[in-house]
Amino acid sequence: MLCGAPAREPHQAELASPQGGGGRDLCAGCAAELPSTLWSCAQCAIPLDHPVSPGGRCGTCQQHPPPFDLSLAAFRYEGPVASLVVDAKFRGRLNVVRLLGQCLAERILAVDPPRPEVLLPVPLHAARLRGRGYNQALEIARVVARRLDLPLAVNACRRLTATPPQAGLDERARRRNIRGAFRVEGAVPWSHVAILDDVMTTGSTVAELSRVLRRAGVRRIQIWAVARTP
Repeated sequence: MLCGAPAREPHQAELASPQGGGGRDLCAGCAAELPSTLWSCAQCAIPLDHPVSPGGRCGTCQQHPPPFDLSLAAFRYEGPVASLVVDAKFRGRLNVVRLLGQCLAERILAVDPPRPEVLLPVPLHAARLRGRGYNQALEIARVVARRLDLPLAVNACRRLTATPPQAGLDERARRRNIRGAFRVEGAVPWSHVAILDDVMTTGSTVAELSRVLRRAGVRRIQIWAVARTP
């Protein structure tokens, strides 16, 4: 566990005191262990094993462009980052949620993509939200929105179906699983949005949400994720 962090949920006062690591809630040594991505596709953020030119896309995105314009992820989904995401997603570790938001915000500031009008977290279905008690994508987005001074659209989209978890499904099954899962609530006043999720695997979830937003009139879509699977 990074920094010997306690397994219990910390009090609010504890959450207010960063430990180091560039202002993040972890020490410099632990920060160095996080699996940053050196090179990645500019459109889908999949990690690559060779340098690419600025804006360079992987072969898959060149042949079958996804319905979003660019993506960036703070880390590869492996090692300590995978453990942190599980802590944030399933164990109620709000200090870890804040850490992941800090790391993603730092990555966005370093890359400096075109600034969207609004930040839109991937919504959870109401039944899953009741069971978990919180939407980890929304809580991470709150941290990023504050750091980047961006408005946060909490209720712009709704998840209509309680789809089975995507984990363990192949890409085709993921696409079928998520099809028709989202709806835009009312008119969309933005032309450029950033969708935020904790982990981007095949991109099926953010692609489906992007299609719904495109049909609602959004012209430019970015994907921001804490981690991307190789």
